Amino acid sequence: MVKTLRVPEATVTRLSIYSRYLERLDRNGVTSVSSGEIADGVGVSPAQVRKDLAYFGEFGTRGVGYNVKDLMRYTLKILGLDRHWNLVMVGAGNLGYALCTYKGFNMRGFSIVGVFDNDLTKIGKRINDLEVLPMESMPDIIKDHNVRIGIIATPTRAAQEVADYMIKCGMQAILNFAPLPLTLPDYIEVRNVDLSVKLEILTFNLGFKSAQNV
Repeated sequence: MVKTLRVPEATVTRLSIYSRYLERLDRNGVTSVSSGEIADGVGVSPAQVRKDLAYFGEFGTRGVGYNVKDLMRYTLKILGLDRHWNLVMVGAGNLGYALCTYKGFNMRGFSIVGVFDNDLTKIGKRINDLEVLPMESMPDIIKDHNVRIGIIATPTRAAQEVADYMIKCGMQAILNFAPLPLTLPDYIEVRNVDLSVKLEILTFNLGFKSAQNV
């Protein structure tokens, strides 16, 4: 049982990383693991691993460590991955195509069940086994597949309008790839993914290291 509702987002991010590491251990036949081994495997300290897990309860045995299968199941349940999640996406361009064909979603329990666009040259085309549909088809797909999460992969100019329409259709969470902060009601969960920002962090760090070595 979760001890507190105020779990830092950084902890949730690391929990996802721990979960993937535990899955790799399980596939390799490893049955038990220590906090130190998890820390070495994901690049954090043992104390950080123990602190992160402590938000959600008591795991493992002192001097023995954690049962890999049990801890893997616990982390998946905490992350909400003990069930399947259907997604819809707006934007059938290059980014949308890449996201639709990304196998990592299915491996973690996510399925894109509807792809939408307002470009008549894209509507009717197929991405894998999905037909690109007009925007007005979204409510039916959401209802039929019990969708709560939407992905925005549109040009920036369309992102806010798409987000508003998703919420009108019943979306409760949005993953936004458009480089634009969205104005949304407080009850909507939203995460913005700006790939340019991530690259700029890399270039800053490389430049900073170079300057220190001069």
